[in-house]
Amino acid sequence: MTGIEGGSARHGRPLRADAQRNEDRLLEAAAAAFAREGAGASVKDIARAAGVGVGTLYRRFPSKELLIEAVYRQEVQRLCEAAQHLTATQSPVDALRTWMERFIDFMAAKQGMADALAVVLTDESEKMYTRSMLADAIAHLLGAAKGQSVARPGVEAPDVLMALGGISLMAASEERRDLATRLIDLLLYGVVTS
Repeated sequence: MTGIEGGSARHGRPLRADAQRNEDRLLEAAAAAFAREGAGASVKDIARAAGVGVGTLYRRFPSKELLIEAVYRQEVQRLCEAAQHLTATQSPVDALRTWMERFIDFMAAKQGMADALAVVLTDESEKMYTRSMLADAIAHLLGAAKGQSVARPGVEAPDVLMALGGISLMAASEERRDLATRLIDLLLYGVVTS
């Protein structure tokens, strides 16, 4: 499967409203559990947190790997969609800063699932597609900043994405989330004009 697709797309037909609510709650509970405990999070605890039985979880996601994959896809999609909302509700610089902070949080959660994702997401074209989606989200944010003349000329979305990836790795290796915020401030200093 290529691209970012939700669970219902995986099954080829839309879910009933109650089934979609169950899936949404499962994915939300799983995202929180994986961010907190990594890939070793208990599926029973995830089902309990979502307010469904473990049988419902396994009907939607027959293996933990499929659940992890679905969480990853949903989180990438949410992160990318956030760029539109942020530029509509915040100043361009604040939107860019907020999105960068969300990216760091996404990467931290992804680190908790890294071992399982390495098994699940083996398709190089999928990795490139995800990177492209994230770069498009950054390009949208930069476009809003350039439209307001607060972004430096020549700043490219793929470069910002690579810098954010580096920031997330440094903050994770130092186990200091506050370091990421300070480094985002430095990155923004190089991106914005004021």
